[in-house]
Amino acid sequence: MSEVYALRRTRLRECCNAGGSAAALVTRPANVRYLAGPAPEGAVLLLGPAEDFLVCAAPAEDRSGQHRPDEALRMHTAPGTGGDPAVEAAGLAAAGGADSLAVEEHHLTVTRHRALGSAAPGLRLADVGGAVEQLRVVKDEEEISCLRIGAEIADQALGELLESILVGRTERHLALELERRLVDHGADGPAFATSVATGPNAGRPGHHPTDRRVEEGDFLSVCLGAAYRGYRCEIGRTFVIGTAPADWQIDLYNLVFAAQRAGRESLVPGAACRDVDRAARQVLDGAGYAAALPALTGHGVGLEIDEDPQLTPGTMGKLDACVPVTVEPGVHLPGRGGVRIDDTLVVRPEADGGPELLTITTKELLAL
Repeated sequence: MSEVYALRRTRLRECCNAGGSAAALVTRPANVRYLAGPAPEGAVLLLGPAEDFLVCAAPAEDRSGQHRPDEALRMHTAPGTGGDPAVEAAGLAAAGGADSLAVEEHHLTVTRHRALGSAAPGLRLADVGGAVEQLRVVKDEEEISCLRIGAEIADQALGELLESILVGRTERHLALELERRLVDHGADGPAFATSVATGPNAGRPGHHPTDRRVEEGDFLSVCLGAAYRGYRCEIGRTFVIGTAPADWQIDLYNLVFAAQRAGRESLVPGAACRDVDRAARQVLDGAGYAAALPALTGHGVGLEIDEDPQLTPGTMGKLDACVPVTVEPGVHLPGRGGVRIDDTLVVRPEADGGPELLTITTKELLAL
């Protein structure tokens, strides 16, 4: 992986040099990990004029190979207790002869930005913008492999839960059990806070699990994800509790399923992001559910659970091959219930079989 990290840093350096900056400071944790590997908490990355440094607040602990930062990087510890690695890195850049430093202004607080200027008053601070985030959009096969394993873990955890008795158990209990199963099967942990919504709670987008107990006739909506070696995937499914779903539940589920399928089928290299959103949204709009739809149909995933690209009506830009995204349309009816179907897929050309589905738990309307 050392060569991979070095290539990523080279691409960022070229971007910064083109903007007139001789050095760059990366502070956003996911971006540090992308360019340097698993780093200690709070570490920052300095791309210096002559040498790159991983600057930490405290001496790094010994870790196993897969949890260590890039060994080609020189480690530097900020002196004193509670020293800011970013401020220390700015001093290193100035000492190395840099006259300008590109920083992630979207991540820095005003106070921290001022501290950088005070630590190295001779440095001109510029904005690197979202350069690293843009580098992260297209994944290599090693990254996709981590997402694929994470998806397998999430599928396994969900499948085991569905084999257990659910009636009478609380949303909170089910969410905790899913997260425990993720870890049991090898995940770093949950990719985000697991959502379990039952009955009328399934009609609330973004619902947080409560002590409501599962009842016969409920919609059970579950959304979970696994983090594996830093990479995060997502899966969402909706089920019915009991042996005989109501007609309205079947109709609503089939409608959302059709919308999700339309979105998945439009994931091809070169497709406009907003066209993917439109493909799913127009199925639900046509059935009269425009007011009950979420703001987006999907989003990118990777070292963070919500990355670019965003699949929304107003998003500009097109999809590239090897971009993992979610497709997650849903309809939420307050006080009644709702359906959400959510998959993680990788954009692939038709010659390679089309979009690769990573989350494979059945999308049939199961009665549990």
